[in-house]
Amino acid sequence: MKDISNSRADTRSDATREKLLSAALDVFGRYGFDGASTRKLADTAGVNLQAIPYYFGSKEGLYIATAEHLAGVVAEHVAEIRQRVGRHLAELDQTGTPLSVAQARLFLTEIVQTMVVLFVSKESEAWARFIIREQLEPTAAFERVYTGIMGPMINMGRRLIGTILQDDPASENVRLRSLSFVGSLLVFRMANAAVLAQMEWDSIGEEQLAKLQGHARNLVAALEPAKGERE
Repeated sequence: MKDISNSRADTRSDATREKLLSAALDVFGRYGFDGASTRKLADTAGVNLQAIPYYFGSKEGLYIATAEHLAGVVAEHVAEIRQRVGRHLAELDQTGTPLSVAQARLFLTEIVQTMVVLFVSKESEAWARFIIREQLEPTAAFERVYTGIMGPMINMGRRLIGTILQDDPASENVRLRSLSFVGSLLVFRMANAAVLAQMEWDSIGEEQLAKLQGHARNLVAALEPAKGERE
């Protein structure tokens, strides 16, 4: 009986923590760290005010935990493609086999089409607000966001784009081209209202998503070394 009671208590504890993290992602994204009061955070989560210091130590602790939570959630969405491409690249490295341009394009197309689906999802609205704030005014949470979300995917993209451009992935040229390429996809989340207005869409449904994925595929196909980049 004691074990059952402990199990139920742990379940309630986990649920309370998850409620706070979910609410914090939305509240911090909307109001920023300073504008998000502990009362607002607790009320939005539907928990007691004392839950914040109990589970996270302070509002600062909750903020950092929220960034780590966000990194984990996004990582789950891209885990399959990230692991599959990563394994293939690791196998090539072990055998000293170069990645072909055709394979790089194939992998990059799969990645960007996966990311487009993620970017236009309703769930990603709260993610975008939080990440944008960390881009404009980086805090201690930025390292968690970058290390857990942005860095790994950009670095993998750099490897693929470098192969396509026939250039060193560590070169400034490939870094800049990769950032520009990522930006051309992020616009569909970060500037969602402008996208809808420009495309004269009321919302993004299956038909619109298919068009965006086709556009992402075309962006990969258009990647070529600029004049003078190739020896």
